[in-house]
Amino acid sequence: MSFLDGAVVLVTGASRGIGRAVALRFALEGAHVIALARNVEALESLDDEIADLAGQCTLVPMDISDGPGVDRLAEQIFERHGKVDVLVGNAGQLGVLGPIGHVSPTVWDRVVQVNLTANWRLLRSFDPLLRASCHGRAIFLTSKVGHVALPYWGAYSVSKAGLEMLVRVYAEETKGTSVLVNLVDPGPVHTDMRFEAVPGEDKSKLPLPTAITNIFVELSAPDCRHHGALLRANA
Repeated sequence: MSFLDGAVVLVTGASRGIGRAVALRFALEGAHVIALARNVEALESLDDEIADLAGQCTLVPMDISDGPGVDRLAEQIFERHGKVDVLVGNAGQLGVLGPIGHVSPTVWDRVVQVNLTANWRLLRSFDPLLRASCHGRAIFLTSKVGHVALPYWGAYSVSKAGLEMLVRVYAEETKGTSVLVNLVDPGPVHTDMRFEAVPGEDKSKLPLPTAITNIFVELSAPDCRHHGALLRANA
């Protein structure tokens, strides 16, 4: 029996790419997966796949930037489960790559809202549920451009840099508790977002999302010692 058997796991951006692969992996490990994404059809397809694995899944069709909706979701999960064992903050927005002076306010606001502010709202709402778990784990996805300055990645880069500091601050605030919080940089992965960002790349050389799910299970383990760390998924 896996240590995740019966665990309550919330995955954002669960309808495709890395989020979908992570949701399926946790379901395979025996967890009850709460899958959050905007695409209802893709969520229903995920639910079918999890059912084929004899797993359990709750679908949450919602935009992660809906702050009050996130608050309500936390209340509903608390009423039903009393805790969240693992929170995977995967939902992300690339925006438009280009010179900072050419980025529209609308694009900037949306990218920062989804990649940074929404994750702060998740921590704000789910902090009590993570602390209610015997081994609460929060895992957020970042990118190399969150700590390495590259031209034309302005909004995305700034939002990920902010996320990294948010996670490190939360790690300081949860020292001495049962909660561990970490960052995962997946590196180049065969996803739609990667193809949008680097359209000329040879897709055949990129690992599939299913190839990088081990690190999420490892960071969820009761004997995990990482806290406030940034780890490469394919290292």
